Formats: sequence, C-alpha cells, structure tokens
Amino acid sequence: MPSNPDSSPSPITSPFASPSEALWQDLGWIPSEDQRAQFVGLQEQLRLWNSRLNLTRLVEGEDFWISQVVDSLWPLVGRLNGPPGPLRCVDVGTGGGFPGLAVAIALPQAQLTLIDSVGRKVEAVQAMAQALGLAERVSLRCERVERSGRERSCRGQFDLALARAVAAAPVVAEYLVPLLAQGGEALLYRGHWSDQDSSDLERALVPLRAGLERQERRNLPAERGVRHALVVKPLAPCPAAYPRAVGVPAKTPLGSS
Repeated sequence: MPSNPDSSPSPITSPFASPSEALWQDLGWIPSEDQRAQFVGLQEQLRLWNSRLNLTRLVEGEDFWISQVVDSLWPLVGRLNGPPGPLRCVDVGTGGGFPGLAVAIALPQAQLTLIDSVGRKVEAVQAMAQALGLAERVSLRCERVERSGRERSCRGQFDLALARAVAAAPVVAEYLVPLLAQGGEALLYRGHWSDQDSSDLERALVPLRAGLERQERRNLPAERGVRHALVVKPLAPCPAAYPRAVGVPAKTPLGSS
C-alpha cells in the first residue's frame, strides 16, 4: 500500500520541554497545582515582555523549563522540600527575573528583593510580578548593588542572597556578603568550576570575614550542562569597607594579586 505523501513522522517531544512530571521528578521537588500555573504564567509573561525588550533568549521549551526554571531552583531543593518558614531573600542582577521570580513562586513564604541597574528590565520584571500575583512579596530596586550593600534597608538584612550569571565569583561574593543577616547564606550559581576557582573565591572571602560552606554539583537534564552552586556564610560581621565603590569590585576583585 503506498504511503501517504502528506504524512510525516511525529516530532520527538522532549519530556523536559514542558512542565511535565519528568521535569519535576528530575528536579526533586513537586510543585502544587497553583505553582505549576504560576510557572506557566511566568513563561507567558516572559514571552510578552521579551518581545518588547529582548530580555533573554531562553523563553521556549527546554530553554525555559531547564535553563531557566530548573537551573534557578535546583540548589534550593532542600529548602523546597523542607518545612515552610519566613525567608528574606535578595536576587542580585536579576535581569529578566531569574532566579528571583522562580524562587518567589517556589517559596511562597519568602519575601524577595530583586536588584538590577537597568531600568527597563526592572520595570518589566515588576510588571511580571504584578501579573503573577507576586507584587506583595516581590519588590524591585533599580540601582548598582554596591549602593544596595551600603543602604540600611539592605545591608545585613537577608537570610539568602542569590546571584546567577552576574560576574566572577570573587566579585559576586563582595556583592552578596554585605547583604547577609547573621546566620544567612549567599548562593553563587556557577557553570564551570575548578580547584583554582575555589582558591580564588576563598582568598576573596577572607577580608569579607566569610567562608565557603559547601559546593554542590549537578548535571542539568537533557544534556544542558554541568552546574555548580557555591554556598558562602559569614563568619563575623562584614567590615564597613565592603562593598567598595561602584565599579571597583569588578575592576579589582578581592584576592587578586
């Protein structure tokens, strides 16, 4: 019997290109139905605003569900599966809203402050938070983080400080550590990570009076690459000299020769 010339093989659909059970099982955390709906809404909002501002290329399929959502949440699985409790969180260099908006959905008890120096991005992320019903728990600051770290409303105020794809680890450490409350922790999202990177970070932490608590590694699903998470904790109050003036941390990273 001749084949139908109009027929073609069905496209192979990745189980990680949508919010499937396989995606959440791989992550190790199962969201509620309301949270699933919010993640879908987040993708829709990102499409809307990305068409206007070109916030990110990671909007569709695996790009969104793995490289945005899973990559934002995997270092926090212990918190996601733990007992709920109040959490003050800051996302430095939030860009298009990651990891901050994903964390706000996943941790409904958390209050989040998202910081970025680009006004149009801040306006877009604020609008996305409003559309998703997150405005009461998510606030935006349009400023350089070196300034945030010296503001009384931010310095020493957060239980968890996050930075993803912002700068080299020693630079990010200087951004995040001054924001931490006593007992808080900074989470640095990294891709490639080496022993030399660890040494550079540990040298940078000495003047900040902080230490590298632990590092974690995992492979993202669908061969999306290796990721590392570095958890930094203060050992004593951060000296008043840090963060240094705007631009100085990136120009002269702590611990560099």
